[in-house]
Amino acid sequence: MPDLALIAHNLRSTHNVGSLLRTADGLGVKKVYLTGYTPYPSREDDDRLPHLAAKIDKQISKTALGAEASQAWNRVETIESAIAELRQSGFQIVALEQTPNSQPLPDFKPGPKVALVVGREVEGIEPEILDLCDVAVEIPMFGSKESFNVSVAAAIALAYCRFQA
Repeated sequence: MPDLALIAHNLRSTHNVGSLLRTADGLGVKKVYLTGYTPYPSREDDDRLPHLAAKIDKQISKTALGAEASQAWNRVETIESAIAELRQSGFQIVALEQTPNSQPLPDFKPGPKVALVVGREVEGIEPEILDLCDVAVEIPMFGSKESFNVSVAAAIALAYCRFQA
């Protein structure tokens, strides 16, 4: 089975973060990296105001249902440092994004270590972040909508990578 990591960059929704943590736990993701302004659960060295940290933690736990405690995660200020750490550990950095050069997910052959990058709910992953990734993949759409919710899309892509090995 491949080693999986997930980078959630510049998400706004606490509910998406909770859902991603729960999905990551269910699919055996080694670690989730929460970067940029992505909200994150409370932690021991939390420097946020206590009432804000508690409010955000409560919102995340609503969808995480305990995965915020069972799933390994880390708050990393910059996505560049998360990508550098993962790349140094041999991970292929895979953006989940619709781009002119992205390949359909069913055509993607994941390696033994995959770090999936997901980005902003509406705008997607910033171009300068896409440039740091090894490949971009997209989920083919068959209905009238152009994309899935970020947590749903991540679940599809992570499950695909998990079961392709």
